[in-house]
Amino acid sequence: MRSLSYIRAKTVREATEAFAAAGEGACYISGGTTLYDLMKLGVERPHHLIDIASLEGADRIDTGGDVLFFGAGALMADVAEDEVVRRDYPVLAESLSKAASQQLRNMATVGGNLLQRTRCPYFRNGTIGAYPCNKREPGSGCAAIGGLDRTQAVLGISDACTAVSPGDWPVALTAMDARIQLQGPTGERTIPIAEFYLLPGKTPHFEFAIMPGEIVTGISVPKTEAGRRSTYLKVRDRESYAFALASAAVALAMDGDHVRRAHIALGGVATRPWRAREAESLLNGRAIDTEIALAAGRAAFADARAGKHNAFKIELGARTLADAIMTAGRKMQ
Repeated sequence: MRSLSYIRAKTVREATEAFAAAGEGACYISGGTTLYDLMKLGVERPHHLIDIASLEGADRIDTGGDVLFFGAGALMADVAEDEVVRRDYPVLAESLSKAASQQLRNMATVGGNLLQRTRCPYFRNGTIGAYPCNKREPGSGCAAIGGLDRTQAVLGISDACTAVSPGDWPVALTAMDARIQLQGPTGERTIPIAEFYLLPGKTPHFEFAIMPGEIVTGISVPKTEAGRRSTYLKVRDRESYAFALASAAVALAMDGDHVRRAHIALGGVATRPWRAREAESLLNGRAIDTEIALAAGRAAFADARAGKHNAFKIELGARTLADAIMTAGRKMQ
């Protein structure tokens, strides 16, 4: 068995240089809550771990400028408890506080959370070769299609993959038009979160628009008055430590009783954090009531495709979004 090397980096430059020097099988680790699980399951088999948990300034939280800025190494619990985030952007705080367990939120970083991999059982539990998975072994097939697909996606799926994107925080960030800061061997760049997550298409093993050796260094969120009228609603099989069957992040900018601009994203139902543009368009310029909210919810799922066991997610998702719209609409500025 090949030994596992371990390197601790103090700066991004040290980390990227160590990654390049390590060669094949190198992997960054920070909080480690996802990577360790996948290593135990045999899904991830790194040869070199580069620890970036102590990068200088990585845990910075800055809410005083024109944007909210969260260093990728900031802990989920710390961001969720930030006074400005809780007061002015509840959708962000709620998406973090409803994720995982308190113990994990005190270990996991907001940058690492962006890179969670799916909880599809065929991806995580099929390493002995009993179940094909195109994410794990490209070209092998997808056992979830035609299989046990109750928790699989109904939006953004392809003939190669129906695995759900698992996060809560990325859904809220998608609704709020966040941007992801990356740094790697060729320098720095920033991309919209809408471009960070890739649809499965024919290549579901490519999940993130991140280049070899790049590190997520920060997350910026534009400040907006819609933040005050925002919420994150999550429906799951049990109240704690469970992934969403359906979730909705909603933020509303209002003119009196009418929606000036809606920000909506869905989780638990799609192969990536799903921006619900159809629902936003339906709400914009309208007064909110239960009928309009449900119509927006159903518009968001107009293109949904159900499998054998997950058709319930379409109605559940529509009603989850409708409830989130009504909740956000009731919040005071």
